[in-house]
Amino acid sequence: MTEISAAALRGAVDLSSLRGRPVQPAAQDGATSEAPSGLVVDVTDASFAQILELSRSVPVVVDLWAEWCGPCKQLSPIIEKVTRELAGRVVLAKVDVDANPQIAQAFRAQSIPLVVALIGGQPVPMFTGAVPEEQVREVFSKLLEVAAQNGVTGTVPADGAEAPATEEPEEKPLPPLHAEAFAAIEAGDYARAITAYQHALAENPRDEDARAGLGQVRLLDRVQGLDLQEARAAAAAAPEDVEAQFRVADLDIAGGHVEDAFGRLLDLFAVVDDDQRTPVRERLVELFELIGAADPRVASARTRLASLLF
Repeated sequence: MTEISAAALRGAVDLSSLRGRPVQPAAQDGATSEAPSGLVVDVTDASFAQILELSRSVPVVVDLWAEWCGPCKQLSPIIEKVTRELAGRVVLAKVDVDANPQIAQAFRAQSIPLVVALIGGQPVPMFTGAVPEEQVREVFSKLLEVAAQNGVTGTVPADGAEAPATEEPEEKPLPPLHAEAFAAIEAGDYARAITAYQHALAENPRDEDARAGLGQVRLLDRVQGLDLQEARAAAAAAPEDVEAQFRVADLDIAGGHVEDAFGRLLDLFAVVDDDQRTPVRERLVELFELIGAADPRVASARTRLASLLF
């Protein structure tokens, strides 16, 4: 079963290109488009920023699909059924990847169906490919737990129901160095974001948010401009080339394939010379911190690393 946890919020899918995107009017019988509403909504490149904002109050499940995709037609009705049964505790955002390439690119959708949750604007991997209904229910249940741990416990009215009046919670301002890092990430200036997080950690070594942010932005900096197919081909041609294996592992982490990344680096650690083991071990430890110590995939990888060390 796909595991999701609070630590998964440290995942490194970069959605900054989709934030703050203006909504384009879409004429339909003479009317302009409005913000997506209801339990199951169709989302476009233009309206995705509203879904990101909605995920700050209620968890949003993003279903990336296409008309030609057979497994999508098996999975999507199950996800929609479970969403409706939860009666407003989760919103399902459906994305046609052919019509909305910017969303597909932002989520690094290498294959579909791809299902990702959004909690507080942060992506949380759920599963890839068609899965049975029982597993869907288990993952949704875990998603609600993670959302609650992060204070995202709102609801939306069922389709056609009137929304209850609620007060918008006051959002606490980010610390100055965190705000500087966030602004730099939004601008694509990862080097400046790294520096800001490093300064935040120098001021407070216990700042876990800064530590998590630093790991994420370092990963984003490393993977920008990389081509997955080229990286995989280079790694296959040189299985003991540390940098080549690092590139694929980084891309796997960025795409949510955590176990693949850990397995690749642990296999590499087992075969390289002693002088190359240190950078491989350091990269593994960095990725462990990025995913979070509570994640069972980290615990399993740490156990194997320990067995290889001794």
